[in-house]
Parts: sequence; structure tokens; C-alpha cells
Amino acid sequence: MSPEFIIGFGRQAVEITLLLALPMLGLGLIVGLMISIFQAVTQIQEMTLTFIPKIVAVMTALVVFSPWMLEKIVTYTRTLIINIPNYIH
Repeated sequence: MSPEFIIGFGRQAVEITLLLALPMLGLGLIVGLMISIFQAVTQIQEMTLTFIPKIVAVMTALVVFSPWMLEKIVTYTRTLIINIPNYIH
């Protein structure tokens, strides 16, 4: 295996990881930003106010996007397993 192959293999793994995390992290970021704006406008500085909506948003994103995420990870894993003979040579 060449160094280019290993680097490409690692890059692909990082890309799929980021792609799978993006819906949950993005929705958590949007909800957190909205709550921060609400806190700045109303001057309510309660720390626990941010946790519950973010948790609900991330769990909702997980439920909504889980079929898509599962399809992506199964396709990636299937491709890796099918190409094992090509990686060995």
C-alpha cells in the first residue's frame, strides 16, 4: 500500500464521519444560536435554558436523519468490504 492510498483512505473516513455528524451538529448550532439571541434580547442568563432545547434538537435530528445516515454508513462499509482484495495486493 502506498502512502497516497493510506492518506486517501483516511480522508474518506474523515469525510464520511463529518457527513454523518453534520445534521446533528448543524441543528444544535442553529438552536443554540437562536437561544443565545433570545437570551441577549430578554437578558435572561439562565444556563439550563440552553441544554434542553439543544438536546431535543439533536435527538430530533438523529431520528429524522437516521435512515439517511444508516444508508451512508452501510454503503461505505459495503464498499470497503467488497474492495478488500484490491487493498491487499
